[in-house]
Amino acid sequence: MNMSEKRGNVWVFVEQEAGKIASVSLQLVSKGRELADRLGVKLEAVFLGDKLENAVPELFHYGCDKVFLAEDPRLEPFTVLPYAKVIMDLIRAHKPNILLFGATLKGRELAPRVASEKLAGLTADCTDLQIDDFEDKKNGKSYTDKLMQIRPAFGGNIIATIVNTWDDPQMVTVREGVMKLGEPDTSRTGEIEKVDVALTEAETVIKVLERVRADKEVDLQGAQIIVAGGYGVGSKENFKLIYDLAEALGGEVGASRAAVDAGWISHDYQIGQTGVTVRPRLYIACGISGSIQHRAGMAESKKIIAINTDPDAPIFSCAHYAIVGDLNTVIPQMIKAFKSKQ
Repeated sequence: MNMSEKRGNVWVFVEQEAGKIASVSLQLVSKGRELADRLGVKLEAVFLGDKLENAVPELFHYGCDKVFLAEDPRLEPFTVLPYAKVIMDLIRAHKPNILLFGATLKGRELAPRVASEKLAGLTADCTDLQIDDFEDKKNGKSYTDKLMQIRPAFGGNIIATIVNTWDDPQMVTVREGVMKLGEPDTSRTGEIEKVDVALTEAETVIKVLERVRADKEVDLQGAQIIVAGGYGVGSKENFKLIYDLAEALGGEVGASRAAVDAGWISHDYQIGQTGVTVRPRLYIACGISGSIQHRAGMAESKKIIAINTDPDAPIFSCAHYAIVGDLNTVIPQMIKAFKSKQ
């Protein structure tokens, strides 16, 4: 980067439903604040929908300096074409340095469209974001203060650090729960810039005829105790052991991707790179081998107990307590021991 050029600001696309800001967006605002401070630039939010002004102060409380507020009935409910058009107009006008999206259904549809239109890079499902210098030895170029986009790669066998040397903004998606939510400062205020929503028939061609909503079966991110089962549980019927232990401990049930893919439990319970990220006080992994994708979703739990018949299972690398044994024997013993102490 030519240091005579002014570096753009850090942006967060803020997702909302009926005016309620998505938790992943507030987590990204918290991370965005950290990145902006490191770069010495402002943190700005891009907030699209209709009748949203009452929700804006929350973005200031979590660290935004400015909110680009686009309000228009045509932006409700979410459809990708109008959102992409408004965001592209803003990018061309203000040239942000970094743009963060949640890896939600909306974010995964919107971010690639914006990146393609802008001819910018996009890294999906990042597990960490840092600012560092980068030297491209092959082309003999050096870059200062680039966004290090960190995520598992090659089936989770390695952790890759990706650097975007294409046109700004440097764009990433991040799943809910990966970035820690900061403490809100209710005294913080900021600037609102109202955006002229310039849409044509081409962007509003898609109409939503009907919306069907269904609540998630479980809120794993709020759980303090989680008992998770993997492929080693053996069957859908045997998953009753996982439920029994969770009930005895007053916790929630979780699962690895292998258990979900086997059809033993629904995706709402999946923990890991393609599920949810959790940080409970106690995490008990039962029959979970511990791929890097799964560990990415639970490694920051305060206490981890792993039960597995394989003493070399990768899950033991992040467990505080390792139990090498058959969960069919171990779990009933744990339930009995716990109930005897109550």
